[in-house]
Amino acid sequence: MTLVLQDGHGRTFEYLRLSLTDVCNFRCSYCLPNGYQKKLGTPPNLSVDEIRRLVTGFARLGLWKVRLTGGEPTLRDEFLDIARTVADIPGIRRLAMTTNGYRLAERAADYAAVGISALNVSVDSLDPKRFLQITGHDRLAEIQLGIEKARKAGITSIKLNAVLMRDVNDDELEGFIHFVQAHGVALRFIEVMQTNDNVAFFEQHHLSGLTIADRLSEMGWQRVPREPGAGPAIVYSQPGLPGEIGIIAPYSKDFCSSCNRLRVSATGKFHLCLFSDHGIDLRPLLQTDAQEDLLVERIINLTGQKAPTHRLHEGNSGGTAHFASIGG
Repeated sequence: MTLVLQDGHGRTFEYLRLSLTDVCNFRCSYCLPNGYQKKLGTPPNLSVDEIRRLVTGFARLGLWKVRLTGGEPTLRDEFLDIARTVADIPGIRRLAMTTNGYRLAERAADYAAVGISALNVSVDSLDPKRFLQITGHDRLAEIQLGIEKARKAGITSIKLNAVLMRDVNDDELEGFIHFVQAHGVALRFIEVMQTNDNVAFFEQHHLSGLTIADRLSEMGWQRVPREPGAGPAIVYSQPGLPGEIGIIAPYSKDFCSSCNRLRVSATGKFHLCLFSDHGIDLRPLLQTDAQEDLLVERIINLTGQKAPTHRLHEGNSGGTAHFASIGG
């Protein structure tokens, strides 16, 4: 019998965000402006077998959606093997990935073949020069081609992620609307969130996502119901037209009340929140298949301790140095 995983505040969890690596090859201004810096003494990433045991334990507790994240998850040499393994675990009905689009054009068919059915691609600007300034890479055209290749490969859910930044890309709403309606994709505007490494950037560029929500309402966009297993976005669409735009606004009232997701880092640390003070090491319980019952019991006990909300309003981002560290 499948159990139901709940915390002490009545929230049910069905969605696991699993980081495969904290390495990223982009230098996004809001995350890793100086590029990835490897820390000495970092444990190795979870192996394919450790990942299989981890996800199997969560699936026993009713989690049916897994998102592979990073860093940039496709930098893992074993990425396709990992994706195939996770997709084949009983109980997992949806395998998603968040990527910066690196080599997406040449690998999209491979991703679809191993079971990835949902794709979030980071596209913080539709202007090539601005995209280069934000990410450190002149790859916008290549990434747009990759999105089309993914559609043709049969990946049915494609979303663009754009971090919303004051005086950087907050003037691009109309351009993004045209793109999502022309291509039939979805867009997620994500508020800049404060981490331990980006305080000055946050103070300069944070803009409430609700300002975009207000503009969409003025343009005739309507809020749509939240789908089962969906992330935290408030989603809008225009009746009769393709495409949708969602707002992820973690500083808004009651943002955490609908939380349905848990996180595990690339080295096996269980994070009850993106902004928790630290992760709890599950790796010792991932060494043999015989440890599954102990793993499940540990997950249940830890999830029961999840806090009701993050502390971003207090300027406290916990132990999160940057989003690449645990797959923001």
